[in-house]
Parts: sequence; C-alpha cells; structure tokens
Amino acid sequence: MPENPDAPAPEVPVQDVRTLDPRSLRGLAHPLRMRLLTALRHDGPATASQLADRLGESSGATSYHLRQLAEHGFVVDDPGRGKGRERWWNAADKGIRVNNTLHQDPNPEVRGALHTFMHEVASIHDREVSTWLGTMHDWPEAWSAKVDLSDYTLRLTPELLAELGSRMHDLISSYEDRAVPEGEESVAQVRIHLHALPQKQLNDPNA
Repeated sequence: MPENPDAPAPEVPVQDVRTLDPRSLRGLAHPLRMRLLTALRHDGPATASQLADRLGESSGATSYHLRQLAEHGFVVDDPGRGKGRERWWNAADKGIRVNNTLHQDPNPEVRGALHTFMHEVASIHDREVSTWLGTMHDWPEAWSAKVDLSDYTLRLTPELLAELGSRMHDLISSYEDRAVPEGEESVAQVRIHLHALPQKQLNDPNA
C-alpha cells in the first residue's frame, strides 16, 4: 500500500500489443472474458464487483473469468489499489493482434475459438456504435459534427488490401504521440474501428 493513502496509485506497466497464439486465443475467446478485458482497457482498473455491476453480470461470474484471464496473462493484479481482501484488476496490454497462422490452424478447437473471438470483436464494435447513436445528442456539437461513419468500396488484390491496412494502422499509430492528457478541455477517449472485407458481386465472373 502507498504510504500516503490519498496519493495516486502507481500505474501497472502495460505492454503495447499482444499477439495471440493457439493457447492464448482459446483462453480469451469467451464473450464475457472479452467484454471484461475491453472494460479494463477502456475504463481502467476495477474489481470483479464493479465490473459485474457495469456489465450486468454476477460477481461470481466476473471473478471466475478474471482469474481465467489472469492465468493466460491478459489481466494482472493492481496492488496499489483496494483495501483488505479487495482485489483490483488491470489489463496487461493495450491491444490484441491475431497471428495470421491461426486462420490456417488445422485444430478445430483453434478454428472455433477464432470464430468466437472474431464474432465478439464485431459485436463489441456494433455495441459501441449503437451506444454512440443512442447518446450522440448528449455530446456538444463540436464532437457530434466530427464523428465519422463512412464506408468505401475498392477493387483490390489481397496484397493491396494488406498494404492499405498497414498504412491505416501506421497513420493511427502516429497519433499516439499526440494524445492529449486527461483533464484538459474538449478531450474524450475516441474509439476507431477498421473493417476491410472482401465481398462477392452477383455479376462478378470470379465469384
């Protein structure tokens, strides 16, 4: 515990991005575990009870799945917070990257876990967009006028799609050094979703 109880709790070191392997994928690919990890990444450290209230789950369920996440290294104890037996958790990383080899893994358990993982990522994105649409009028016009919900259609090869994705990721990463500290005026956490998906056309001779 800190000597000064009013002093800010020390920050727990956080990795940048973790690449999933078959074992860690199977440990993460559960809807509640992914929601818990997302909540800790977006909102900061919390207890199992706090997360249960926030997500509408029982504290027994959140406590169990937090321990499973900890076993696979996705969350860590935050010892600078809490009193007595109260256990605080923090995300151990800033993001997740899927190893491309997982898409070709012959193990049906791995393929099933990847399917669950990707569907839950899409569900999280959908909930976040729906939350924005339901609360957009609560935000000042300076924010609501800047939000972007766009889509484009391009004809690309897999190589060009990979190049486009890499360039978009590089552009977004370049803004990390420009992050505005908390407490400043007109600052909010901004979520960015990237979806780049091939589609078949009815009149496409290659379909």
